[in-house]
Amino acid sequence: MATRPVGVPKLSRRSRILLILGAVVLVALIVGSRLIGTYVNWLWFGGVGYRGIFTTIVLTRITLFVCAGVFLGGVLALNLWLAYRTRPVFVPLSGQDDPLARYRTVITQRSKWFGIGIPVAVGAIGGLAATGDWRMVQLFLNRQPFGTEDPVFGHDIGLYVFQLPFFRWLLAWAFVAVTLSFFAALATHYVFGGIKLAGRSGQISQAARIQLAVLAGIFVLLKAVDFFFDRWDLLLSQRSELFTGASYTDLNAVMPAKVILLCISVICALAFFAVIFLRNLQIPALATVLLVLSSLVIGALWPALLQQFSVEPNANERESTSIERNMAATKQAFGITDDKINVQENFGSGEEVTPEEVAQDTGTISNVRLLDPSLLSETFTQLEQQFNFYGFPKELDIDRYRDENGNLQDYLVAVRGINTDGLADNQRSWINRHMVYTHGNGFVTAPADRVNTVPGEGDETGAYPVFSMSDVANDGQGEIPVEQPRVYYGELNRDYAIVGAEPGEQPREYDTQNSRYTYQGDGGVAIGNWFNRAVFAAHYGQRNILFNQNIGSNSKIMFDRNPRERVQKVAPWLKLDGDPYPAVVDGRITWIVDGYTTLDNYPYSTLTSFGGATSDSTSDPAQPNQQINYIRNSVKATVDAYTGEVTLYEFGEKDPVLEAWKGVFPGVVKPKSEISDELRQHFRYPADLFKVQRQLLARYHVDNPGDFYATRGFWEVPNDPNESQRGGPGEKQPPFYVIAQAPTQDEPTFQLTSAMTPLERQNLSAWISASSDPENYGELTVLELPTDNQTLGPGQVQRKMESTPKVTEDRTLFDNPGVRAMFGNLLTLPVKGGMLYVEPIYIRPNSEDSYPQLARVLTSYGDRVGYADTLQESLEQIFGEGAGRNAQTAEDEGDQQGDGQQQGGDQGGQDQQQGDGQQDEGQQGGDQQGGQSPEVDQAVRELQAALEQVRSAQQSGNLGELGSAFQRLEEAMNRYERVTGGN
Repeated sequence: MATRPVGVPKLSRRSRILLILGAVVLVALIVGSRLIGTYVNWLWFGGVGYRGIFTTIVLTRITLFVCAGVFLGGVLALNLWLAYRTRPVFVPLSGQDDPLARYRTVITQRSKWFGIGIPVAVGAIGGLAATGDWRMVQLFLNRQPFGTEDPVFGHDIGLYVFQLPFFRWLLAWAFVAVTLSFFAALATHYVFGGIKLAGRSGQISQAARIQLAVLAGIFVLLKAVDFFFDRWDLLLSQRSELFTGASYTDLNAVMPAKVILLCISVICALAFFAVIFLRNLQIPALATVLLVLSSLVIGALWPALLQQFSVEPNANERESTSIERNMAATKQAFGITDDKINVQENFGSGEEVTPEEVAQDTGTISNVRLLDPSLLSETFTQLEQQFNFYGFPKELDIDRYRDENGNLQDYLVAVRGINTDGLADNQRSWINRHMVYTHGNGFVTAPADRVNTVPGEGDETGAYPVFSMSDVANDGQGEIPVEQPRVYYGELNRDYAIVGAEPGEQPREYDTQNSRYTYQGDGGVAIGNWFNRAVFAAHYGQRNILFNQNIGSNSKIMFDRNPRERVQKVAPWLKLDGDPYPAVVDGRITWIVDGYTTLDNYPYSTLTSFGGATSDSTSDPAQPNQQINYIRNSVKATVDAYTGEVTLYEFGEKDPVLEAWKGVFPGVVKPKSEISDELRQHFRYPADLFKVQRQLLARYHVDNPGDFYATRGFWEVPNDPNESQRGGPGEKQPPFYVIAQAPTQDEPTFQLTSAMTPLERQNLSAWISASSDPENYGELTVLELPTDNQTLGPGQVQRKMESTPKVTEDRTLFDNPGVRAMFGNLLTLPVKGGMLYVEPIYIRPNSEDSYPQLARVLTSYGDRVGYADTLQESLEQIFGEGAGRNAQTAEDEGDQQGDGQQQGGDQGGQDQQQGDGQQDEGQQGGDQQGGQSPEVDQAVRELQAALEQVRSAQQSGNLGELGSAFQRLEEAMNRYERVTGGN
């Protein structure tokens, strides 16, 4: 009996119109937001001169969207059409109330809606998912050979890096299309009666049987291809917890099993295809059972038995070949091959060192760093900030310059950047944030190996860095001259800025207390036309952009001003080092950012967590916790602090991954020949790369597979001895940039260093450094200490230093509630056949707006500890008189006034600026002037009394009294600033 059409309720005309209007508005909101964001990005890339990158990415995404959508939707539509076209003409009712009758009627009446709408929706979803794989597709299209073959199949490494991921991607989409089509056809045949579940065995039409059998056969055939690729994937096997790569079981059980299963899958697929000619479904059913059982027995049970009863009892022998392959591949992939490492074994003779020998080690002793960049940001802020809307990053940077004699000198360096979050409440108008306070001012430096005076001597309140400022006030003529000291692009820039003005118009941007400025550079995106203004007003949700009368035809908007973010946007295919740093190159402040090309599919190379390897007590921001097994510092990027210009330079040895990306974006990465000599002088060996390499060297310095399997001779990165003060328990000790001269080096070199300890032990086992010198950049030096003559490790030395009588006698430094002691970075330096530890101690009063200042220097060598006001005295306590004569770390008191604090800047402390109280909303308030009031006189007297107390405490040498005096001085300074309004 044929089915009777069942009426379908219809919507009224008004309801349909409302639904259509609602859908149009929703789509307009979603699409409009995406279009605005896309247009803003298009303008940004045009502003930095890399619009080709934007268009390449967008066109690739669109192409993938179309291809994946058409493929997925087309295959699904074809199978829906076949299932609907071959439905039974008459469908008998299965009962008085057939539950499928209503659905058949609805689908029949709207067959085009279902036949087209479902594939289009599925295709759109699939297309959107495919757009995220643009990197993988472009790497396949621009693949490059590595010139190295894998040890199992003999294929070039490029097959696994570039081609296999693409093949896997195509296979995955084929699986998705066939699976969706199978279930769509199954549902269609069921609804239209091609499949009936009535009776003991049910019924299935010939058309349904053929279509479903063919789809199942294609699925099994794809599974055979999957088994073929599985053989290659074994080179990245994680079966062993000790190494990555094909193990003995993978090579001798799993790999043959994949070949057998491949053959069975082909036979099974043929059995499904035979249903086209045979009505018997038992043949494909038996083939499927054979495939499942084979997968369990051959693919799972046999490898498990071999691993349990043959490999594990003899693993040190069975896995030796695989371990050798893993060791070779890992060293190659992470750039730690033997030709890149200079190893000195049994460093440390244990012989007595004379004071003269120490004094003559000028390469290291004369360059010992006392300033800790992770602790002195607040000191820079308090002494060199000038105004509340300026600031310094949380952690300062270390770089080096040559003095007038050509000698290397390491410096703490920082840009005094704009920090609109520091604006006072009456300054936080939209105009002030985005049109007045637009840029930072100045490049601040301080020699890293000295302070302005000896702690406790002279008229100074403590030992501070010897500052030099190159800013607008002195026309950039500080110790390190700068042509353009204004900083529009920096680490603190979070707000967008609108700059530029019409010719002859009054400047609006704050420059100094007495002057305003109009931006003259090429940075930013033009918003002179009303369309762009409207776009950015919508993008930021800020109507002031549209209606502000000071925005004219020459106005530009600057956004994405953080150097690291700018480079990441230009090169989304790079991983970036977490520590961009500023340098003065050819007279301009330039941000330098290290870029890495990484992989996670290099055969036999050990997978390592990038985030885990680079995490330590000072790492901020943290790197993504992604697995990598290949890394190269292939790109050095620069960002001009004034114009925001981004430049990418090829760097290091030839990298096939970078070559592939150069094919994707031709002309984006400049050749290394265009790197200027002055820029090259400021390249540092990147910290994150070094952290990854030191973690791997902790294991892969072992050459014997047997020792490797037994983890014999492994090292580890020690925990930070001051972990509670920095990052918390369990945090690793960070590497340190220093100027030093190792026994294997001919001259002092700016290098990145790290101590290493034995696995789960605390004594020192090795010292690793990476050179940043242009002549031998990237050369790794490893000093291995003898195991029979143990040297104390960083944690042991820290405890010994804290417990030595010279320190415990001065407990007031640590126990005084008015002051807090802060241990600086514990440096490990090779000196005359032994390891010298140096650690500065800073003190900080427990009061608001206080800051660290150097108080003492701790040293340790062998079983001796030095503790004194200066490095010179501390060294002589260890080695004897004369040992520290070349360690002059305090500036002459008279020179301090000229070279020290606030050299060449806007003087006068932190003058509070008023934003909205006077004149125009966007202008600062005037400076307070006039005679001093009685309150000011009283504050001055209290300040002088506090200074006298500090001098008295310094002369007595009692650090407890000194801490209390500092606290009183801080309170007096705060009171003085309150009554004078900050002037």
